[in-house]
Amino acid sequence: MVKRLSDMPEVEAMHLRRIECPAYDDTAALPGRPLDQRRVVIISTAGLHKRGDRPFRPGDGSYRIIPAETPANELVMSHISVNFDRTGFQQDLNVAFPIDRLRELVDERRVGSMASVHYSFMGAFPPAAAEPHAAHLAGLLKADGVDAALLVPV
Repeated sequence: MVKRLSDMPEVEAMHLRRIECPAYDDTAALPGRPLDQRRVVIISTAGLHKRGDRPFRPGDGSYRIIPAETPANELVMSHISVNFDRTGFQQDLNVAFPIDRLRELVDERRVGSMASVHYSFMGAFPPAAAEPHAAHLAGLLKADGVDAALLVPV
């Protein structure tokens, strides 16, 4: 389903028109080893968590841990927004959490290895709410030997 600004309520369309969209080049932010020598983690903002884990709440800047071996039917999405379309996630987990694609890249030796644990935040939280959690997560990533992240903004 393609959503166009002209199909949205005018208040929501005006809000989206005011958001500045930065442009980025394709130059790596930091030098480093080739991808086939890196350990990659997935970090999503889809509000995903394992069934039975604490759901996300409005303004929640924390993250949930998703072990790499977690089956797709054990993941739920508690992202809170009336504007959030879950259809893609319901049809294919990889839309919001591309774990199968990452496994394929590792199998093809295009990526060195995959982290043992991945993470999900819920989008649309105040940045200050995530600061302490992000600092803690950085330590976990370092301990797992992660040196590249696949960021999946949803």
